[in-house]
Amino acid sequence: MLCGMATVTYYADDLESAKDWYSEFLGTAPYFTVPGGYYEFRIGDYQAELGLINRKFAPSHPDRPGGQVVNWHVDDLKATFERLLSMGAKEFEPITERGAGTGFVTAAVVDPFGNVLGIMSNPHYLEMLAQARITPSGT
Repeated sequence: MLCGMATVTYYADDLESAKDWYSEFLGTAPYFTVPGGYYEFRIGDYQAELGLINRKFAPSHPDRPGGQVVNWHVDDLKATFERLLSMGAKEFEPITERGAGTGFVTAAVVDPFGNVLGIMSNPHYLEMLAQARITPSGT
């Protein structure tokens, strides 16, 4: 059974530029590094791992973005989407409501290194986060 997202990895030909770009976007430096090969950030409410890997270690070299899209919950989807675009990311999927009135809204960009980065407003994520913050005594 899948128990939760642990690490998502993105690839870059210019690993140092990718590290700098993601450090600026995330507002934090990587906590773990393998010089010339890997940088890892811990981010978000559950300290999920976002890894940047030198593209020479990628299992395949597609000529365009695609495959799976990991959607990261964000508190302000529109502002985050606009910030990503202002930082040089390209629209991959516009802001899209998923089910009228459900509150699930997604968007995705292609980062300057060719990776798809999905963002999402996700009511279920917020419900789970609120439950996780309840202490065992219920207070």
